[in-house]
Amino acid sequence: PHKSHLASFAHKFRCSRRRPSSALWGAMTRGDSHGDVEVATASKVCVLGGGAFGTAMAHHLAAKGSNVTIWALEKEVVESINTRHENDMFLPGFPLSERLVGTQDIKEAVTGAEMVLLIIPTPFIARWVNENQRLLPWDVPLVCCSKGVEESTLRTPYEILVDELPGKYHSQLCVLSGPSFAKEVVSGLPTNITCAAKCHEVAQRVQSFVSTRTFRAYTAADIVGAELCGAVKNVLAIACGASDGLGFGDNARAALITRGLAEMARLIVRKGGKATTVTGLAGVGDLVLTCSSTLSRNYTVGKGIAEGRTKPNVGNAVAEGVITSLALHRLAEKLGVSMPICDSVYQVIHGGLPIKQALAGLQSRSLKSEDDDVAWHPEAGSDDDDGQRAAAGHGDVRAHSLRPAGVSAL
Repeated sequence: PHKSHLASFAHKFRCSRRRPSSALWGAMTRGDSHGDVEVATASKVCVLGGGAFGTAMAHHLAAKGSNVTIWALEKEVVESINTRHENDMFLPGFPLSERLVGTQDIKEAVTGAEMVLLIIPTPFIARWVNENQRLLPWDVPLVCCSKGVEESTLRTPYEILVDELPGKYHSQLCVLSGPSFAKEVVSGLPTNITCAAKCHEVAQRVQSFVSTRTFRAYTAADIVGAELCGAVKNVLAIACGASDGLGFGDNARAALITRGLAEMARLIVRKGGKATTVTGLAGVGDLVLTCSSTLSRNYTVGKGIAEGRTKPNVGNAVAEGVITSLALHRLAEKLGVSMPICDSVYQVIHGGLPIKQALAGLQSRSLKSEDDDVAWHPEAGSDDDDGQRAAAGHGDVRAHSLRPAGVSAL
């Protein structure tokens, strides 16, 4: 108990000691009020990553009134944004704000930014951060929008950032997750997302900067849950797409979504997160969206596999679930978590199992009770990094790390 109190005090100290600069604090208190949080407009925002979602978020923030600089690896993307105000490669057909400019110069992109959004594919985050960390500001929110699990280390994007960035960055880290198709965000359609951070003040700052009348952000503290929901839902979407491609019907898709939530919860709890996170925007919200729409790259890939088209890419957009299925298989195996739907996707993509046989196999397993799933304790999980990252082998794992009250096969 003594150590627990010390850890709690240390976290609060780390969170509170970096009060925003007077200029930033002023920006935070300007704008419309949404309840208890003032909606503010950052003078400049940097978006690192010129893919579809990075472009959509950059346009959204620019349309709100921020000057936005988006860094893209591809020269063609930068030229397209700066000359035609459109991302021809990853988000064609959507005009972009004139407040948005593209660059291949990272220093130019981050200089003066009051918030930085990191939207780099998970397999490349560690290398990118190692090469460019010295250029990143450490006293403004660093919002990670990437999803997945790193194949070689089984780390989530947040865990990668904690491992690769010096400690002075950690209190500013935030994770953005939830149902947010790029095409609908860039079109200004109503969207709700979650900002999860260890420091509530940072989560509120991000909430304030990204929220508008049509884009609503909620704050949360369960980073583990938010990230794992974002990773698992992409694999489950492949299963749902395959089920629809085989004509299995709406009942089958509903079952895959529902039982997929149970798989999410088991993994989250085993990693030290809160099972109830799956009931929020990052969980059921993003899962229902991704598993039931042709705008979903992962759903489209699953449907294509069932229809005999096995390419893991959709145009220039990579279906994250294809890579994540392998990492999740290894992670679940390492942690001893039963995830039969996700494992079936892994077996199809990486093991050559016929898709119809895989989906039929889910129905032929031994019968079980729903009551044998993870116990739903609202406060389940640990508030410290060690507890949340217990089973992954990152850092010192304490004896009080959460264990599921009940875990069974699906």
